[in-house]
Amino acid sequence: MISAAVTGYFTAFSLILAIGAQNSFVLRQGLLRSHVFPICLFCALSDALLITLGIAGFDQLIDYIPGLPLILSLGGVAFLLAYGLTRFRAALKGDYSMELKGVGLDLLPALAVVFACTWLNPHVYLDTVGLIGAVSTQFADKTQKLVFGGAAAAASFTFFFGLGYGARLLAPIMQTARTWQALDFGIGCVMWMIALGLLMSAL
Repeated sequence: MISAAVTGYFTAFSLILAIGAQNSFVLRQGLLRSHVFPICLFCALSDALLITLGIAGFDQLIDYIPGLPLILSLGGVAFLLAYGLTRFRAALKGDYSMELKGVGLDLLPALAVVFACTWLNPHVYLDTVGLIGAVSTQFADKTQKLVFGGAAAAASFTFFFGLGYGARLLAPIMQTARTWQALDFGIGCVMWMIALGLLMSAL
């Protein structure tokens, strides 16, 4: 049981740790201290659901649709390129008057963005459903699978709430338009690097 819990927790945490569109948005909301709790809760619950789907038998779905991983990979590439482009455009525009005032999106628009970053991003399915689902197959016992899945879901809650509320520690250095511009540019670069790596691994 301990082995299943440790494997589940650290497998999920290591996958979520990589900066993606979802994480960058949570970071941004945390810096603005805007709707942090509902955004983090949405991300963590979504991950828990996706992890459950993966453990429940995503690998069997691949047997029926062998090309599914490639489809998800290419979809993830397209999503990450598009999201990266929005960050580059924001950095180029350089208008951060709202951010400097600490004003973020209203709750519903913010939830719409994080919904898109979570459920419309095929790369998320590769990590939470595909990879975690594949790792879970080493545990044949149902109780072990349950422990594995619970620990993986706990890792999501730990990470997202830690990121959302920990981001405020960076707030003192995010007081100029240039620092916000650098953040957006950096996020754009990371998104495109992930997209390139995903494309190379898929082809």
